[in-house]
Amino acid sequence: MMQINSSKLYVLMFVASAMALPTFATEQFIWPNNTKAAISLSYDDALNSQLDNAIPALNSLNLKGSFYLTLNSPTVDERLEEWRKAAKQGHELGNHSINHACSGSLPGRDWVASHNDLDNKTFKEIIQEIKTANSFLKAIDGESIRTFTVPCTDQQVENKNYVHALKDTFVGIKSQVGNIPENINAFDVMDAPVWAPTGNSGAELIAYAKQAVTHGTIANFTFHGIGGDHLSVSTKAHQELLSYLADNQDIYWVDTYRNISLHIKQHSLHK
Repeated sequence: MMQINSSKLYVLMFVASAMALPTFATEQFIWPNNTKAAISLSYDDALNSQLDNAIPALNSLNLKGSFYLTLNSPTVDERLEEWRKAAKQGHELGNHSINHACSGSLPGRDWVASHNDLDNKTFKEIIQEIKTANSFLKAIDGESIRTFTVPCTDQQVENKNYVHALKDTFVGIKSQVGNIPENINAFDVMDAPVWAPTGNSGAELIAYAKQAVTHGTIANFTFHGIGGDHLSVSTKAHQELLSYLADNQDIYWVDTYRNISLHIKQHSLHK
């Protein structure tokens, strides 16, 4: 029988124990297709210019967006079949509430109608509205898994955070205006920061996307009007961003926020 001295035996035992260590110690978060960053192209408020300009531009380059519908928007009623078609094309129809209630007591909120003032709502009322919106959306697209964008980023009702109470209702929530995340494993898909461009150039939109590559994380765009409506960016600037993303699909994974949230939840080292 081969003899092994005690020092060699110790080395062998150390190597064996090291090989048995959990592999997560050396794992790294990976985006699909080994891309460098994720891009979420979102569009709030259910606007005509999104159907007229944004969706055709996305479709022409086979890119997918998330459209957060405010269900009392006339565009939902008048162009319902077009929204249903967009969902069939792979775009996400997200929840942006029924009435888009915002806090009228905050600065610059003179436009908030008293009947739709979040300060006048009850906690149960706003929770019921958001969940009812999900039911309406399911009637449009048949989907059960959904994400939410908080109207005006206002979250307090009766001195309680109503968004926290909805975390079992959605797989992802865009909740605040903020910077590009610097660490994907510290990024919370249920409390995601966004940028809402208004009047920005294509170069500025592209620069924002590039920040996500620097950190290997995600750029959350929240558009409103595209070449029209309110808080608008031009069709030219929007097209420049889309063309850049389409030309660099080895760098950017562009998908719905629903799919991005599901991927992060599945693969994050700190779920």
